[in-house]
Amino acid sequence: MLSSSLRDDFPLLTRTVRNGKPLVYLDSGATAQKPRAVIDAERDFYEHHNGAVGRGAHLLAEEASGLFEAARGDVATLVGAQHEEIVWAENATAALNLVASGIGNASAGIGGEEAARFRIGPGDEICVTEAEHHANLVPWQALATRTGATLRWIPVDDHGRLDLDDLDELVNERTAVLAFTHVSNLTGVISPVAALVARAKAVGALTVLDGCQSVPHLPVDVAALDVDFMAFSSHKMLGPTGIGALYGRKELLDALPPSVFGGGAVKVVTMETTSWLDAPMRFEAGSQPVAQAVGMGAAARYLMEIGMDRVEAHERELAALLRGGVADLPGMRLLGPEGDADARDVIAIAAVSVDGIHPHDVGQVLDDAGIAVRVGHHCAQPLHRRFGVTGSTRASAHVYTTPDDVRAFTEALATVPAFFGVKA
Repeated sequence: MLSSSLRDDFPLLTRTVRNGKPLVYLDSGATAQKPRAVIDAERDFYEHHNGAVGRGAHLLAEEASGLFEAARGDVATLVGAQHEEIVWAENATAALNLVASGIGNASAGIGGEEAARFRIGPGDEICVTEAEHHANLVPWQALATRTGATLRWIPVDDHGRLDLDDLDELVNERTAVLAFTHVSNLTGVISPVAALVARAKAVGALTVLDGCQSVPHLPVDVAALDVDFMAFSSHKMLGPTGIGALYGRKELLDALPPSVFGGGAVKVVTMETTSWLDAPMRFEAGSQPVAQAVGMGAAARYLMEIGMDRVEAHERELAALLRGGVADLPGMRLLGPEGDADARDVIAIAAVSVDGIHPHDVGQVLDDAGIAVRVGHHCAQPLHRRFGVTGSTRASAHVYTTPDDVRAFTEALATVPAFFGVKA
């Protein structure tokens, strides 16, 4: 377990909330709190180095450009990528759309022969999973509609784990793309990446990984995972909002057409045609979120200084406490793996359905106790539907979460049925 003194790095965690109660923050799966190192990095950029990246020869422009690219390097190091394999995006959703839209543009003939490898159409298939966040489902639905390809999906079992019994049939010679989450934002279940990537490679399909819930909590090495693309967000990994990143194999990024067009991404422009720079610049048209990139780089350094192996160990202990605490409460259903609170394929996320009580009402009782959680469908409506519910109350942890936070959550959750007069 990480030292509780680490909480001192996060100014917001010192505040009080309803009726002067201390804040218990268990909504890190939605957005994480920020350490001073990140806040200070952004402030220092604005106070001392603010300039246009790649658009000037003066000192401030040079300093801003250097910090911008140094941050790219830090983020690349965190996930085991090469510097030029990291593309800045507005967020992880934008990063996933960048890949889907790029494939769509290639399929429409944009990008010429170098983009031909991405073209899909009728007779091709795109495969996702039933466990996806909407950000890694809706873009693929749209791409299938746009190109005439068929969308298929891998189901989950009653415990929220991917059911791979029909994997060879679902991912087949017609499959062009296999897009899947590394960790479910609802159940916390870690996907069997090796099996999925091996099957995709066997049939020549591209792999697109949603790393939003893995990069902040687990050691991630894209080379070892052997995926083609991976999207992840800054704000979930202790960094600023308004920025995320896409990892892509260099040879794929250099061939994929951009989906946002404009200055800063182009090589030669005539009145008739345009050619693009190599990756990552071809995907970074227009003014960039430079201060946010600097902050994301600071967040990557902060996590690496802690050590991602230590972060994972902390996560495992909290997962057992969270799941075990909920499992002991009557009238509560833990979505995902049940009966194995110490399961090794889950991170510290617990989504709970309380019998007879709407998740928003559960969240209100917890909020009154000073406990911040997520309520609703968490952008995972199909997976909730698979479990036969419309929504849930989700607690999620991070490096600053303590066993006391978990105990406060389970103790407050235990009072919910009686508060509404529901017999547990």
